[in-house]
Amino acid sequence: MLVEKKTKVKITFFVILVGISCMLAAMVTDHWTVLSPPFDKFNATCETVHFGLWKLCMKTVFMVEEDPEGQGCGPISLPGAKNCSYFKHFTKEEEAKGFEAKTQKEYNLSAAAIAVFSLAFMILGSLCVVCSFGKGRDYLLRPAGMFFAFAGLCIIISVEVMRNSTKRMIDSEETVWEQYYYSWSFECACTSFVLLVFSGLSLLIISMPQMPRNPWETCMDAEPDSMEPLD
Repeated sequence: MLVEKKTKVKITFFVILVGISCMLAAMVTDHWTVLSPPFDKFNATCETVHFGLWKLCMKTVFMVEEDPEGQGCGPISLPGAKNCSYFKHFTKEEEAKGFEAKTQKEYNLSAAAIAVFSLAFMILGSLCVVCSFGKGRDYLLRPAGMFFAFAGLCIIISVEVMRNSTKRMIDSEETVWEQYYYSWSFECACTSFVLLVFSGLSLLIISMPQMPRNPWETCMDAEPDSMEPLD
């Protein structure tokens, strides 16, 4: 690999590592969406909810003044008792307790599975990039770029599934949640999508053969045909 190309690959791979870190942070945290009921009382407690791919947390917050951002109960940074439970992805429907478990079961299982697929693509892409630094292995940059692009597409699909999950909870008459906003875990996933897709495309561009600077360079570099002497 040429020195110039190797430098470009290293810079792109650094951006990819940032994207991977953002997605890992989003996968292991539970601050994708924050839900809260309508709240017009003060000096009283209210319950706010935040959830991620794997679990849902309910937090009891004591409100002493109106939220300046107009997000109802909260913000969740206020002190209060928290109760978290993992989504029962693999329980039977009749065994699921509460609306959250039944409603979130299909959506969060789908979002979590797609996120795991994106993680697999990221691992495969990283292995291809590392191996491409070997002599004569530039061709591995192309599958690496495709793997990272596929990882980004999986991430945005997972994000969209979570958005639909939130919308379903808000629109349901069985819940008290009326206000919501997307928190920092959701933003990490979106950032990871942008970084991985553009980095994957960059690797594909870097792996393309270099175009000649002048039209006649190709002719000049071509080996002359051997001519047999005439009898």
